[in-house]
Amino acid sequence: MSRRTFIQTTALATAGLAVSATPKPPPVVVTPAQWPIGCFNRPWMQAHGNKMMPLTKPQPANWGFDVALKGMAEAGYKVTGLLTPMPDEPFIGSTATPEYLAALKHKIALAGLVPNMGSLHLPPGGTLAEWIKDIRQQLDNAKTLGLEFALTFGVDKASDYDNYYKTMANAADYAFERGIKLVLKPHGGGSGASEEIIRCRARVNRPNFKVWYDAGNIVFYTGKDPLEQLKPIAKHVTGFCAKDCDKQKGSVMIQLGAGVVDFHAVFTELKNAGFNGPVMLECAGGKTYEEVTANAKANRIYLEKLFATL
Repeated sequence: MSRRTFIQTTALATAGLAVSATPKPPPVVVTPAQWPIGCFNRPWMQAHGNKMMPLTKPQPANWGFDVALKGMAEAGYKVTGLLTPMPDEPFIGSTATPEYLAALKHKIALAGLVPNMGSLHLPPGGTLAEWIKDIRQQLDNAKTLGLEFALTFGVDKASDYDNYYKTMANAADYAFERGIKLVLKPHGGGSGASEEIIRCRARVNRPNFKVWYDAGNIVFYTGKDPLEQLKPIAKHVTGFCAKDCDKQKGSVMIQLGAGVVDFHAVFTELKNAGFNGPVMLECAGGKTYEEVTANAKANRIYLEKLFATL
């Protein structure tokens, strides 16, 4: 072997060793989504009035919050959200007394559930000062219950938009000081779809003002594609209301997968945006307590199976 051939052979061997010694990147592993699944009280509390009102059609039902807690526990949920208040169940409403809040916290714990969210409600026709005062009281009540999220629905009337933005800016700061995340749920009007939500977030202009997405409401209030409406705001979503809808102004008291929402596509988009939950069931079909509870359980299983595929 000539000196030139020896040098070339040695160089190639050394290069081969360097390549083989370079560690290969780990394979990409798709892990199932591990988002917590909870349930709102709405499936068992649909209307104001008598708790034992006769059921002549699929929803509204109103068996009261104690029955809702029983149903959620039987359906296998561990986390609950205080979405639908009643005349005798203000939840975090400004009329809630310290005694009521203590009793509410106790009975939720007795049911084996942990509350994570309370809904905020603005007094109709209130001034800016009245709205700010009322919302602050509701946030204090949420703090008493140890809630992580306070949810606002927006407002319907354009004449209320300016005061709403100012109220939420104040509320976002006040909530942050109390360790509470303020979130906006699509609900028509000023929070109808992505365009309105983006405008609302820009006007409030606070880091502690994020989105609690509701694909079913996008369909119900606007008739738009919930996947396309999610894309511009997905990075701001910190919670999810799980409910389906069959058409604009249609029915939401149906099972997940029975409407037009493509939940696999929606949750894939959220996962890609870094979403980390929670996901809260809002609706379930059925006329009787047994039917509603069984359907709430079926919806939980639906979500679990779906998340395992993502």
